[in-house]
Amino acid sequence: MSVPAVSVIMNCLNSSRDLREAMDSIMAQTFTDFEIVFWDNGSTDESPAIAKSYGHKVRYFRGETTVPLGAGRNLALAQARGRYIAFLDCDDIWRPRKLELQVGLFEANPRVGLVSTDTEIFDGKRVIKRLFAETHPARGMAFVALMERQWISMSSAMVSREALTSLSAEKISSGQGINGGWFDQSLNVCEEADVFYRIAHDWQLDHVDEPLTLWRVHGANTTFRKFGQFADETQRILEKHRALYPGYDQQYVGLVQLMTRRAGFQKAVALWREGHNSAARDAIRPWRKSGIKYSLFWWASYLPGVFFDIAARLYFALPANLRQ
Repeated sequence: MSVPAVSVIMNCLNSSRDLREAMDSIMAQTFTDFEIVFWDNGSTDESPAIAKSYGHKVRYFRGETTVPLGAGRNLALAQARGRYIAFLDCDDIWRPRKLELQVGLFEANPRVGLVSTDTEIFDGKRVIKRLFAETHPARGMAFVALMERQWISMSSAMVSREALTSLSAEKISSGQGINGGWFDQSLNVCEEADVFYRIAHDWQLDHVDEPLTLWRVHGANTTFRKFGQFADETQRILEKHRALYPGYDQQYVGLVQLMTRRAGFQKAVALWREGHNSAARDAIRPWRKSGIKYSLFWWASYLPGVFFDIAARLYFALPANLRQ
């Protein structure tokens, strides 16, 4: 059996509603040298039958137990054979030239470890927003830029096997690998960003300036309600980087300050939402005058936590540079 150029990772748990649309978009790719590694995390709907109906390109696996998404991604990665690995969530969609253009960028530069594409956010019926309609992500050695503003959506990402393998070789002082070096199973909301950051530290990034990925949103965006988790995991990623990269605090002074400030802000937002207004202001106090979002939050925190959803939508409507 020949080894495919690209392995497409799909992790599924009861995704039958949108699964055919996602898989049809893979089958419509102009680049056809791929396999689909389909990891079923214990579905009880029609997802298994749908996946298997797509024929020989699908390698179907079913876990014995339902596991967190990061663990599921690692299990699927362990089965991947391609020299490049792409990810498609079961409710997202690719446009036909996505794989073709990403592979082309990898083939043109062996130092590239990750290629993303522009992404459109849609609700299943209409496109709500294009992420990079007016700006373009950094290319090349872009670790700091990516840490400052994480722009890579999971379904837009393709990584090289060589870059992914290099993560599994990373060690910390205890001699333990960091969760196999792939997706950190101790993280729940930042596991994807964590992988992208570590690739960007040692490999060049590239980007396709076309909206080849459609990222589906469902109703209310629960990201607004996860600030507490983001705060904890932002701090844990910072500590991981300190362990992995000697001299990190000295080399990335501004970045350490940004990450610490970001975690403090996320913690303050979580406290405010829970009704701990005074504690929220204490958490943000060191950075009260650091920027417009901190000043706005300081005054917003005097309002009851029931105003959280309104404030969160206003916050995410701010330009990205004001949300750092």
